[in-house]
Amino acid sequence: MSTINILKTSRYLRPCIHPSSRSFVHSLPRNFPRIGRFTSEKSFQSTPPTFRDQVARSTEVESFSSRFPRPTIRNQVLFFVGGSLLAYSIAASQTEVDTEYWSKHLASVSHRWTPRPPTTEEMRKAQYLELGKYLQTQVNQLKDTLAEWPLALRNLALSVYVQAAQSYLDAPEGRRLCWLICGVNTAIYLVWKIPRLAPFMTRTFTHHPLSGRSYTLLTSTFSHKSFIHLLANSMALASFGSAATHYFTLEQLKHGEHQQEATAKWHFLAFFISAGLFSGLVSHTAACKVLFPRLVNQFTASAVIKNSPAATAISSTAVKTATAAPREILPSLGASGAIYAAVTVSALAFPDAQVSLIFPPFVSIPIQAGVGGIVILDMIGIIRGWRMFDHYAHLGGAAFGAIYYMYGPQWWTFMRGEYQRLHSPTSTS
Repeated sequence: MSTINILKTSRYLRPCIHPSSRSFVHSLPRNFPRIGRFTSEKSFQSTPPTFRDQVARSTEVESFSSRFPRPTIRNQVLFFVGGSLLAYSIAASQTEVDTEYWSKHLASVSHRWTPRPPTTEEMRKAQYLELGKYLQTQVNQLKDTLAEWPLALRNLALSVYVQAAQSYLDAPEGRRLCWLICGVNTAIYLVWKIPRLAPFMTRTFTHHPLSGRSYTLLTSTFSHKSFIHLLANSMALASFGSAATHYFTLEQLKHGEHQQEATAKWHFLAFFISAGLFSGLVSHTAACKVLFPRLVNQFTASAVIKNSPAATAISSTAVKTATAAPREILPSLGASGAIYAAVTVSALAFPDAQVSLIFPPFVSIPIQAGVGGIVILDMIGIIRGWRMFDHYAHLGGAAFGAIYYMYGPQWWTFMRGEYQRLHSPTSTS
């Protein structure tokens, strides 16, 4: 999730929807203290007191923290837990529905009797053949539709469609799902380009830790404002998402002798959503528990020094350092955290794989070396205070991927087993 220079509202500090400023708050009620430069005594009498003046006064009258309490993470934690459980419950149920359908379908069309149910490989081969028939039907319908076109244009259109259909048919199941997710991300990106909807998009499709909202942990995962951001994430998702889905399939074949599975797409979708929620939660927690206290301390220290009678005795460098404008807590968006989880799972599942750099010198490196490098880069970004990317979300996604590699297959087997137990004809209510 890369950070963007847009501030959203806060339940503690009213939302700001200015799309191009990095200031902490831009739109506040008339009677709310504003953040700004210190005013002279004359101007102070005719304008509301500044935020820093309020901080200075709070040191004498009441605690600053009592007026602006630290944002909490409880609701966001509950949203992550509840959202993940819901995602996996739906994924398990849909997997069972698909598996039951294809199992019955193969049993009905089979020309030989067998006492065992169809295997995972047989069901997936049947799905491949069914998809091929559907695409061929679409080609035939397109021929009829273009019958009146000039021959050259008709052949060109059919050639393009056939190549696209063949590529879609030959793509792994996980990659086809990732293309669908990329399509959703692209649709949301296009909505960002409608100026009149900018306030709505800022409020609904970016997650600001001070907003008090929880649902934006989910919506921001599918939101991209920059085309470069969207393109990079789409390329990474199509590659590593497909690899992660293949790993889930291999694990099912290895440990799921009594639990056949017609498709792994629902498993990956639940994984993707949960990883996005977790990475956003890590970023939210860091902002509330680490960045927000630092911000308050900077405001308090700068206000006290600036208004202290002894400020003239302090060196100008110290005063400038203490009274410098504190850094903002910025909203974030993007699928990078969830993609980091898929990258980490792929690196641990296929340690011998090679990845190619998309920038000079365009060489191939071991995937684990590449993942280790970007994790170290994110750690340096946190230490150095870099603000271009949401490094906490990236590390949260990598941590989720590592944990899921160790315990994810068992968790998925448990969820499917619970669904089968609850919906078994012999189960008691």
